[in-house]
Amino acid sequence: MSGITREQSVLRRLLDEAALHVMDDWHVVRQDAASREDVVKTLGALTRALTGALDGGTEDMQELATSQLPRRLLGLLRSRVIRLTGAEETPPDGRELLAILLAFESIAKQLEPNWDQRFADRLTGPDGLELVVELAHDLRSPLTSILFLGETMKRGRSGPVTPLQERQLGLIYSAAFGLSSVASDVIELARGGDRLVDLEPLPFSVADIMESVRDIVQPIAEEKGLEVRLIPCERSSRIGHPVALSRILLNLTTNALKFTDEGRVEVTCTEVGDLGVEFSVRDTGRGIPPQAMAMLFEPFRRRQKDRDYAFSGSGLGLSICRKLVEAMGGSLQVETGPGQGTRFYFVLDLPLAAQPERP
Repeated sequence: MSGITREQSVLRRLLDEAALHVMDDWHVVRQDAASREDVVKTLGALTRALTGALDGGTEDMQELATSQLPRRLLGLLRSRVIRLTGAEETPPDGRELLAILLAFESIAKQLEPNWDQRFADRLTGPDGLELVVELAHDLRSPLTSILFLGETMKRGRSGPVTPLQERQLGLIYSAAFGLSSVASDVIELARGGDRLVDLEPLPFSVADIMESVRDIVQPIAEEKGLEVRLIPCERSSRIGHPVALSRILLNLTTNALKFTDEGRVEVTCTEVGDLGVEFSVRDTGRGIPPQAMAMLFEPFRRRQKDRDYAFSGSGLGLSICRKLVEAMGGSLQVETGPGQGTRFYFVLDLPLAAQPERP
């Protein structure tokens, strides 16, 4: 093709005049530009891209797409070109005007930010892990407030509540606690997942931990018509890491309730020798199918397509549980079968609180 097309000629003339108007409106885009030179440079790139688009050419807009400024300027140019077109003594005919508008549309599409790619780039970048932790912290803060308010209202400290309201508040509390636990799991996994809050072993009551777990999950159990049964060990006062143990039992019990439609969930503590204590969470649910076992403890696993069984896609809870059990010297095991329920169990060395702690 020799020379430029009539459409390109018309567009160039309109763009040159429109660009001057946009520069006169510098204050409109000042907040999106580092300098006036920034605007001049971007306007030049847009003008070249628009005239090239009329001839079927393409120009790499990827660098421009990372900023808000090109999109603002393109919108201003388009508005000015349309207004100038109406003021022309010999305005472009319908075919020419359509070609000009399609050129604007083509460049606008190229300038649309690819948010999923940008988000993926950010996550895989050097500060990706920090971004995930920040998001988890942002989630956990308001959830903590919900937990506090829900507990306050449930206990009647803000006024009397009916039995139905108490039950509903319990469900709100359980749901918020579950979300808060997921946020905590994300933070813990980013830090390795095996950090014990109690750096040194502390005396605690196994029975108290088990009862606390039951209190938290009881609204969920009642909603599904399930029984949460506790079988504590005879000698409950032990020395160990109560925060980690509570977190493990709560996660396993919540999971058991999730995958059980009728029957019960049983949390058991059994003495094994002088120091050992076996903890077990057993449900009467559907059991775990063989195809799900390979990725059972993997974080960020692929979601199972089995219609009758689907783990959470994140898999953070069980992954953190395994890491915490191992940090305390144990090993998280599972027994299961389709239609036979599931039992998670582990053994920890927990000296009696009345005895001196052994190295």
